[in-house]
Amino acid sequence: MSERRSGGCLCGAVRYSIALPPKWVAHCHCSMCRRAHGAAFVTWVGNLRENVRVEQGAELLTSHRSSSAAQRRFCSRCGSLLFFESTHWPDELHVLLAQLDDPTGIEPGAHAYWKNRVAWGDWSGRTLVIVEPPDHST
Repeated sequence: MSERRSGGCLCGAVRYSIALPPKWVAHCHCSMCRRAHGAAFVTWVGNLRENVRVEQGAELLTSHRSSSAAQRRFCSRCGSLLFFESTHWPDELHVLLAQLDDPTGIEPGAHAYWKNRVAWGDWSGRTLVIVEPPDHST
């Protein structure tokens, strides 16, 4: 039996698990991922569809067709985007690396849609100021 990792949405109502190893892990710089997540890029973990199990909260999943080929599924309670699926990769279901409880050892191996990356991202490797705001998770 393969090792599994668990993840879920912000409110904890939807929980899922994936089998390791994933098929691939990549930072996506496409404009739709950036807009959907409000971020410079999103790190996806590509899995065969049969290796992803929704363990809790399947009834709370809602979907949005973001293009003629793609669908994004999210928690209807907290709005967290959880899954991406596309007719371009019909046997795959993609989850977000940042939503795994323990992403240790699951490393990105590629940048997808690099030519679409944002200009304001810090791609030069320079050191940015580090700030530590108060913890707002409680």
